[in-house]
Amino acid sequence: MRKMKILIISDTHGRRDPLGSIIKAEKPFDLLLHCGDVEGDEELIAQAAGCPAKFVAGNNDYFSDLPGERELRIGRYKVWMTHGHHYYVSMNTVVLKQEARLKEADIVLYGHTHRPDIDIASDLTVINPGSLAYPRTPDRRPSYVIMELDENGEAHFTLKTY
Repeated sequence: MRKMKILIISDTHGRRDPLGSIIKAEKPFDLLLHCGDVEGDEELIAQAAGCPAKFVAGNNDYFSDLPGERELRIGRYKVWMTHGHHYYVSMNTVVLKQEARLKEADIVLYGHTHRPDIDIASDLTVINPGSLAYPRTPDRRPSYVIMELDENGEAHFTLKTY
């Protein structure tokens, strides 16, 4: 299997910084995944990425025709993307995890909380890259996640801050 690098972002809210700097710093990557609250920048982000880009609509993507959820295959993994606001993620990820397991997902990607999270269990990996625009962490640093598939097809996740 060939190695693969994926940039996972969320909650950019129409703000273009630091997104442009992060894209430049992380290139090359094979895929960009955005977990919602794009606010109309999907074409600009896809062009800047220079690779396939997949988006889901967030609660602030009012007039968007982006899908609310998306399922895709990355290597041997079934990945489910959602913004998460319909699954009460502001309280906890219990409902989100239940739904991911019903969908037989290996990995669920979500946003909405503006707080990064990497939760790896034996049957499900739950990833929130945080927010590039309005982080809600104590240090207020924008965050994102890099997912890499190694030569054996194994997924590895790295939380990065800007």
